[in-house]
Amino acid sequence: MKSLLIIGVTIRLKNEYKIPENTSIIFVSNHQSIVDIPPIAWFFRKHYPKFVAKIELAKGTPSVSYNLRVGGAALIDRKDPKQSISELIKFSKRINKNKWGAIIFPEGTRSRNGEPKKFASNGLKIITKFNKEGYVVPLTINNSWKIFKYGSFPFGIGSPITITTHKPIKIDSMPFEELLEQTESIIKEHIK
Repeated sequence: MKSLLIIGVTIRLKNEYKIPENTSIIFVSNHQSIVDIPPIAWFFRKHYPKFVAKIELAKGTPSVSYNLRVGGAALIDRKDPKQSISELIKFSKRINKNKWGAIIFPEGTRSRNGEPKKFASNGLKIITKFNKEGYVVPLTINNSWKIFKYGSFPFGIGSPITITTHKPIKIDSMPFEELLEQTESIIKEHIK
């Protein structure tokens, strides 16, 4: 994260809410760039965050690939629904048993221009099914897409990134469809 200071990019967390402890937490966020991942992992480290990631990331990226493979992440093959569901069920049970944080980007892929995509429900639905006593914490990420708006070089200089934490929602306080709709609308209405 500090390496971004070289190009004048700061990362700030806005959090006005106490995130419950000793329970599973599902952080649900929009996804704008690869730069989203380190700050979420750092800012919420006390919740032992584990990511839902595509299986392709398990190879080829030093330290990231290793961490995903051995760190408890759910590595899903988006071309194989059976494998994805099975992996998400195992992941959800680990999250529940260990009272970890799960991080999922329901858009499925990064938004290259900051415009949010429609949220897919399947991954979140499986995780919440096995963590009913936990909480969903919506996160809104702003401006991280600007770093790579020209591709890999030149980088978008001086674009401050903000991550906004919204009020935690008890999973069993409402039907899943309402939970998904509320989470998606809270996140999207704060994208600038």
